[in-house]
Amino acid sequence: MDAKMVTPTDRARALEIFTVVAAEGSFSAAGRRLGLTPSAVSRTVDRIEDRLGVRLLLRTTRTLTLTSEGHAYLCAARRILTDLDEAEQAIADQGAPRGRLRVSAAQAHGRLCIVPLLGAFAARYPHILVDINLSDGLVDVAAGQADIAIRFGPLSDSNLTARKLGESRRVIVASPAYLARHGTPTLPEDLHGHNCLSFNFRRAEPVWPFRKEDEEYALSVSGNIEANNGETLGQLAMAGVGVARVGAFSVAAEIADGRLVPLLEAYNPGDVEEIHAVFVGGANLPARVRSFVDYLVEAL
Repeated sequence: MDAKMVTPTDRARALEIFTVVAAEGSFSAAGRRLGLTPSAVSRTVDRIEDRLGVRLLLRTTRTLTLTSEGHAYLCAARRILTDLDEAEQAIADQGAPRGRLRVSAAQAHGRLCIVPLLGAFAARYPHILVDINLSDGLVDVAAGQADIAIRFGPLSDSNLTARKLGESRRVIVASPAYLARHGTPTLPEDLHGHNCLSFNFRRAEPVWPFRKEDEEYALSVSGNIEANNGETLGQLAMAGVGVARVGAFSVAAEIADGRLVPLLEAYNPGDVEEIHAVFVGGANLPARVRSFVDYLVEAL
């Protein structure tokens, strides 16, 4: 099909169909979700590939797999559809803020600090539907996977806008039972003889930082369990499995009642992570996004 004959509406619909195909993994599943026949969905993808002159999907009798070009096109499609949605929503948002607001937050911080704020926010903005996802994995805000992400630590260079919400120090902890069995480390290097529980995703600092005699350094540690969130690591530490380094906010109650013991505080480098709300800014920032970020700054 000649690209000149493709209307903006046709192209937007084709982008939507392609993103659903990528999400569902088959033409038939995408068709059921969209109310279209599998052949209609397949023809739409064929027309996109013909127009671009590249293969976006590798087809077998059982599966559909994105090519590298398909991955790039999917990211662009999600971003464009998000921009279209936000442009339309900006018009509707001239009145009371409304619409679906997708929020991504770390599991422990979200449960302890963000979720308790949602009731008051919902009462203040009854026309906003808050869709919150708690996970320590990173979502791609720029690609449209979330409207707002709550991020810890240094931010990577990007075109996203960030608003600081606060700070959280990190603390190394273990249970009294674990320390009774294995001894209490008195120097950071003693951790080489301990089961150190770690995160299983790539972090800005994959080692544990310390300060000794005004000199900061990083220590590599190892253990036999990894997890994707700090709350799980705290639970494992309370169970006596090993030593964990987690956000102080997530274990404050356990430290206060003696279920966990802070370790090596004399060597803590003031290990503070800044907390930011990250979102796509600009002149067309939806009122629902601005309202939620302003509310977090106010409440936190």
